[in-house]
Amino acid sequence: MKRGAFETGTYRNVFAEAGYDKETIEKRKNEIFHTLFYGAESERIYHPVGDDMAYIEDTGNHDARTEGMSYGMMMCVQMDRKEEFDRLWKWAKTYMYLEEGENAGYFAWSVQPDGTKNSFGAAPDGEEFFAMALFFAAHRWGDGEGIFNYSREAKELLHTCIHKGENGEGGRAMWDASNHLIRFITDVDFSDPSYHLPHFYELFALWAKEEDRAFFKEAAEASRNYLKRACHPVTGLSAEYAEFDGTPYQPVLDQWGGRHDWYYSDAYRTIANIALDYEWFAKDEWESENVDRFLNFFCDTVQEKDRDGIFLTDGTILEGKALHPVAMTAVNAQAALASDQKNAFLCVHRFWETPLRTGDRRYYDNCLYFFAYLALSGNYRIY
Repeated sequence: MKRGAFETGTYRNVFAEAGYDKETIEKRKNEIFHTLFYGAESERIYHPVGDDMAYIEDTGNHDARTEGMSYGMMMCVQMDRKEEFDRLWKWAKTYMYLEEGENAGYFAWSVQPDGTKNSFGAAPDGEEFFAMALFFAAHRWGDGEGIFNYSREAKELLHTCIHKGENGEGGRAMWDASNHLIRFITDVDFSDPSYHLPHFYELFALWAKEEDRAFFKEAAEASRNYLKRACHPVTGLSAEYAEFDGTPYQPVLDQWGGRHDWYYSDAYRTIANIALDYEWFAKDEWESENVDRFLNFFCDTVQEKDRDGIFLTDGTILEGKALHPVAMTAVNAQAALASDQKNAFLCVHRFWETPLRTGDRRYYDNCLYFFAYLALSGNYRIY
């Protein structure tokens, strides 16, 4: 039985396994971080504000999102960049944190660069990444004062996420109490497969408030079982949104911005998360098997001209092209964490030869790009 990095302390360097020079791998990792944070205006996504704050810009929508802010914090803690981490966290707490209303204790999912909130709703994928990045920061750098008491902030946030709405309080929890599954947003009772991070929940079960730990232990198991239902048994693909039973979500008319029952933007993260869970914990061989199905689909079934296409979960090719093709290349490569077959290394080589995206849509692609690069170089680690 394979043992994960949590037990062994050993992280695969898949790039090195694929034949790339370790010095070159490390140099390129640092260059990617520099480009995203300190590159030219047309390249970077990180913007310092004053002496002690900064935000990550969604360059396609020209706002700051909890997704991007928490991603940026995770990048910083993985790269041992405390100053940038603290700047992002202070901006998030200053401009995104909701002090009142039914979502008090959560973060507004979209905020303008000047700090004006676009929404008073919250997106659970941001909260879970905030919490994990904060725990890692606490363990890597130690807790500070006030909002920089990282572990306390993480514990309080997670407590809100699973207890909101209890005892007559307004609002709703981000996880459904009956099935331990994360919601797409608090207002609904369906999910987003790419939000499911059992590898985070295993750690929350160790580090959350003591009374919350059992919940997250169950959430890890529930999410792994959910992903088996949400991923197609032949292609390994998942939809952007899915019901709690795993079936692709069918919207009413044009709700939530159109259809989300396909393998499209949000859904790309699902296979990357599955592979990272396998790398860290290796608790379910289904994850490796699903990765192989997924890689076989993209490498053996889909023709090269269609690799950046839009698909139903059964592999049916739809009209149009992906909005984030570089992200697709990145996650296909990250899937190799849970595989050692030839298609895994084929995708790793394709990724290595793919540059960062430029232009307005670079934010999402390049976030997934850097996470994939960290993971494949053995640098996406548990702290």
